[in-house]
Amino acid sequence: MDDSTRRRLFDGVPTGTPALRGEHDCFADEIAIDFPSAAAVVDRMRAAFVDGDESAARLCTLVELSMREASDGITFPIDVPLHGTCPLCGGRGETWMEACRPCGGSGASLRHHRVRVSLPAGVSDGARFHFKITAPQTRPARLELRVAVRA
Repeated sequence: MDDSTRRRLFDGVPTGTPALRGEHDCFADEIAIDFPSAAAVVDRMRAAFVDGDESAARLCTLVELSMREASDGITFPIDVPLHGTCPLCGGRGETWMEACRPCGGSGASLRHHRVRVSLPAGVSDGARFHFKITAPQTRPARLELRVAVRA
């Protein structure tokens, strides 16, 4: 029996299984059992560092700026399309015995959420900015904003 096997047996980890089952299982049992009120905070921190929100839609847009806008900085609105549940049927796809008309029976809707974006003065061509967007009754989305400076 080698030292790593002895260490696993001493720690209570069965041999033949990895010590960490997955990136999201790290400390899961300890937090849930010992500190149930801290579990949500730890999950948010883990998602922020690991980028663990796989359910978020990934969107990308290109913003073209003039040389003056890039040197002075600019604030502008962007309409971001977000998928969510139909507000009329609540995602069921039907109202009583008929298909829901606004969503066509799918239970989903596409909403445009307006976001005001401020780019700093001196932004350069090729710069990228990342935002996480959450709106009520929609799936979260990650937006990558790419900057192109016109000559």
